Amino acid sequence: MANEEKPKQKIGFTIIKNDPTDGHKGFGIGSLSLENVSPVIIDVEEDIARVEIGAMHARSDTERGIKFTTNREDSEGGKPYWLVWVTIDQKQEGAYYAGVTACEMVVNREKRRGYKILADHVNRMDKSMKRQILVDFMDDRSKNILSDFLQTHNKEMWDRSEEKLHLDLTI
Repeated sequence: MANEEKPKQKIGFTIIKNDPTDGHKGFGIGSLSLENVSPVIIDVEEDIARVEIGAMHARSDTERGIKFTTNREDSEGGKPYWLVWVTIDQKQEGAYYAGVTACEMVVNREKRRGYKILADHVNRMDKSMKRQILVDFMDDRSKNILSDFLQTHNKEMWDRSEEKLHLDLTI
């Protein structure tokens, strides 16, 4: 019997259990997943926050077509963004924002260059999934955008969230 090499199987994983757009065109698009972690991108200059599921794999609309480096000078003059990992969990009283962690990102569309530290983005996602709150270092404008987004998305989940989240996003 000859030793036959089996082709190596690619092992992939999906972090999101259920795609919020599964089978629906238009309904539920951009909503936060109730089962796990969702990426929210804050456009600081535009004063908006939106769920960009593509950020789970560093392929959000914001990141698309950009070559990222860990050198800030490469993206000088670019727009500031925050990638915020939001993990929702259940308490007896109902769902709440259990983990909220922010990562910095700069995108210069003109130069097609950006700044981010991928390892930091991955570690912060992990910390969010472990129910940690890491947002106190954000600038005041971004804190306001995130706080408004979370409250507008679901006031009850905001109200049930840990006091640390409320305090860390207070200016």
